[in-house]
Amino acid sequence: MQYVRMPGIAEGRLEDRRYQSEIAAECLRQNTLVILPTGLGKTAVALLAAARVLSEGKKVLMLAPTKPLVDQHSEYFSSMLDGISVGMLNGQMRPPKRAAVIAGSGFTVSTPQSVSNDLDNGVYDLSGFGMVIFDEAHRATGNYDYVNVARYIPAGCRTLGMTASPGSDASRIEEVCRNLGLVRIEMRTEDDPDVSPYVHDTYVNRIEVTLPQEITDISAELKKVLDGYFGDLVALRLTDPGWPASKKHMLSIQSSLQMRLGRGERTYTVFRGLVLTSACIKLLYAIELAETQGIPQLRKFLSKVNADAEAPGASKADRELTQDEGYLHAWHMAESSNVGHPKISQVMGLVSRVIASGESPRVLVFAQYRETCDILSEKLALVNGARVAKLIGQANGGLRQSEQIEMLERFRSGDFNVVVSTSVGEEGLDIASTNAVIFYEPVSSEIRTIQRRGRTGRKSDGEVYVLVAKGTMDEAVEKASKKKEEMMRQRLESLSRSLSKGPRVGSGQTYF
Repeated sequence: MQYVRMPGIAEGRLEDRRYQSEIAAECLRQNTLVILPTGLGKTAVALLAAARVLSEGKKVLMLAPTKPLVDQHSEYFSSMLDGISVGMLNGQMRPPKRAAVIAGSGFTVSTPQSVSNDLDNGVYDLSGFGMVIFDEAHRATGNYDYVNVARYIPAGCRTLGMTASPGSDASRIEEVCRNLGLVRIEMRTEDDPDVSPYVHDTYVNRIEVTLPQEITDISAELKKVLDGYFGDLVALRLTDPGWPASKKHMLSIQSSLQMRLGRGERTYTVFRGLVLTSACIKLLYAIELAETQGIPQLRKFLSKVNADAEAPGASKADRELTQDEGYLHAWHMAESSNVGHPKISQVMGLVSRVIASGESPRVLVFAQYRETCDILSEKLALVNGARVAKLIGQANGGLRQSEQIEMLERFRSGDFNVVVSTSVGEEGLDIASTNAVIFYEPVSSEIRTIQRRGRTGRKSDGEVYVLVAKGTMDEAVEKASKKKEEMMRQRLESLSRSLSKGPRVGSGQTYF
């Protein structure tokens, strides 16, 4: 293996990959959005570019959206940069302390909130900086702090955005580039000839499960109730019978009704329509839980609806639902049901097989809902050889960021060999390369799909298993995700070609 030899980078530490060097060189010429699949070295590209800037006597600022990511980057750059002081900012520091860190460090890592506030308050400025790096750059939309920080970047300072998946929405990609002043896109996929030698195969396996009759019966009862409420919306001429009773459609009707209410239209149709759409959304969620997650998750949700209906100030939708005969029948069926979702046994079997198949196996299981993570963690603890940990966010008594980092260190060291994770494990966190990634359900976001999939196949061939409940929303979500991912590739290629024809930075011209 050959290693990079250049001023500022510790010798014998960074593997020399031509595509990374070429991308880094482009980042030094123009403000660039770097799009690389997880595991192909976005951070190495940032290191190469930063080392060149630092060698010229300029400072570098790197922003990352979470404290675990900041800690991770601080550790990486401290170990890789030779003779360069690496500083780290956080919100617990007083502003003068942060200013001192900025002044005394060649390379500084921070969350964007602290830097944004400090720049607004004049605590320090970015003069003397030759590059600002935005990790997970796809977040740079709307009022996110990346957008404000970018406004303070002085002329002549390079901007580097990094992401594995910016999304399929062309206007969103353009907004990210516009907000960060990026005028070039450097994108590689696993199929590119200069990348493929470093890529291990990732095999995606679709596993279809058939729902037991008991779950189908409960779902059918809920669908009857949904049909009734949807029929009432049709009768009010708020929708057409040919439209699907989907969450997206319900939210669209609800938004339209709220606008009418805001304009002073206080009619029966508006008020009744708001009740009906709210009830439909709750029923759609209940059906999704029953079919794609499991009966315990459904029971927990319906119990909350029942409790909310009895609370002071209960919504009319909750009160009506809990008095509906069909709803009550579905509730009693769920209450008395002990049937397990077939996905649970599938996950247990897959984990058992991976653990038995080789030395030091690691498995990452993704589930969208925390209740499902709880159930999976309990069940997988019964699998022979499985040492299970649960990775969840901070909300509602979850893991603090320091606990997340500690747990992932133990996963890397082998204390745990199975991690069950919500979406907190999808983006950015330095999760050890795994032998297999299991999706308990497909996710509609192409960004999240790519990030989940990228957690395997880094150091050796990896397996991805996607569980799909036949005849349920899983199928529609899976189809939507594939379509969005293909659209993202096409739009990025088109945008990249468009930008490559444009003038260099500093010309005063815009691209969007």
